[in-house]
Amino acid sequence: MSFEWPWQYNFPPFFTLQPNVDTRQKQLAAWCSLTLSYCRHRKLYTLDVMEAQESPVFNNKKIERKLSVEAIQVVFEELRKKGNLEWMDKNKTRCLIMWRRPEEWGKLIYQWVSRNGMVNSVFTLYELSNGDDTEGEEFHGLEEWMLLRSLQALQTEGKAEIITMDDGKGVKFF
Repeated sequence: MSFEWPWQYNFPPFFTLQPNVDTRQKQLAAWCSLTLSYCRHRKLYTLDVMEAQESPVFNNKKIERKLSVEAIQVVFEELRKKGNLEWMDKNKTRCLIMWRRPEEWGKLIYQWVSRNGMVNSVFTLYELSNGDDTEGEEFHGLEEWMLLRSLQALQTEGKAEIITMDDGKGVKFF
């Protein structure tokens, strides 16, 4: 399935941060939406600021325009304020991108557990994210850091308990 680019992506001024406050807010909202959609489509969970400028999301070769590193950092900061991004280092060169928040992943996982009658079951983290039973589920292939955060959100709600097993971590659902 190919990615659907929004109309702005082929509009050259989109790649220059606009000075008008209202226009800039709309532009940043569009960039945030595009970034999250693209990462979701490609199942990307980490981004590097310097590499991002060469990524198709910020570099439209067809119209020969790319967003500056400074502008990418502004977009990333906007995503951070919305809770969709966390910096991995204090220099803000790499980040975790959360196109779905941990609570949302947790809800999806718990719906799957409930739908399949697996409440009161124990799973390894590997079984949940890479097992045959979860093939075809949106959370299949979820990176471990995000899976753990999602399960911690469920634990806070009293729907799961993260447990230590012989070969690592697991989870029991209630």
